[in-house]
Amino acid sequence: MKLGLLTVPFATQTLAQVADWSAANHFTALEIACWPTTGGETRRYAGTSHIAVETLTKSQADDIRAELTQQNIEISALGYYPNPLHADATHRDNVLTHLKHVITAAALLNVATVNTFLGGDRSLTLDQNWARAETIFPPILAHAKSHGVTIAFENCPMIFSPDEWPGGHNIAYAPKTWRRILNAWDVGMNYDPSHLVWQMIDQSRFIREFGPRIVHVHAKDLMIDRDGLYENGIMSLGMGWQIPRMPGLGEVSWAETFAGLYRAGYDGPVIIEHEDRDFEGTDTAIKRGFLLARDVLRAFVK
Repeated sequence: MKLGLLTVPFATQTLAQVADWSAANHFTALEIACWPTTGGETRRYAGTSHIAVETLTKSQADDIRAELTQQNIEISALGYYPNPLHADATHRDNVLTHLKHVITAAALLNVATVNTFLGGDRSLTLDQNWARAETIFPPILAHAKSHGVTIAFENCPMIFSPDEWPGGHNIAYAPKTWRRILNAWDVGMNYDPSHLVWQMIDQSRFIREFGPRIVHVHAKDLMIDRDGLYENGIMSLGMGWQIPRMPGLGEVSWAETFAGLYRAGYDGPVIIEHEDRDFEGTDTAIKRGFLLARDVLRAFVK
């Protein structure tokens, strides 16, 4: 396994600057954020563009790979996390068009994986969302297959704010849906254990069932605010009481996580995803959070 980070928090730095700091601090992989260069994504921990995938050429891709290789850093995946099942058809078309650009760029970079969301319309039922997904995704998956790229969906419900409640913006969060996805399509999972904590889903059982289809891992922790849970109750679906933290500061059992991954034969990248409000606001704070997580995870990643 290689330990690295998702570049999203470094929105004001170039990819070269992020790579320099990462290499100097013993990270060996980067998941590169690839939102549209024109912006438009307003939610927190999104919108960063470290590669202009819309206009990327083979020559530019070769230069990026050479620079990272010189730093002993591999690209674990390209990351773009929009809502492909959004209620607005124009929005869907825009994000799917950009997702195709990300897939094409991954092929130019010889990167095997593109991480994204399946998406979800919060006003629809699970079955209604799945029916939309069955219509929307086959051309995307065909595009990925023709470019030798695996699409990996993250297991995040995307319920963090009132505009995402009650159905969330990503239906790929529970075993029931994952069986449906993996039986229908040749895709992978970008596994994040933090999303199982507040759903009360057994982590070890989840890895035992889906481990062979995990192609990428996000290392993020989660703390349950018991006072917030008391005030809001479980019907708030986590809002007001699920608190993203850096690994080691929440309720994920990292020993259990890695024991399950090793037993499942996983030997891919482990990418720290930074969404911890206690370590943000400045680049210094962000870096401190990443270093704390690195030191927690180094015992498991060799």
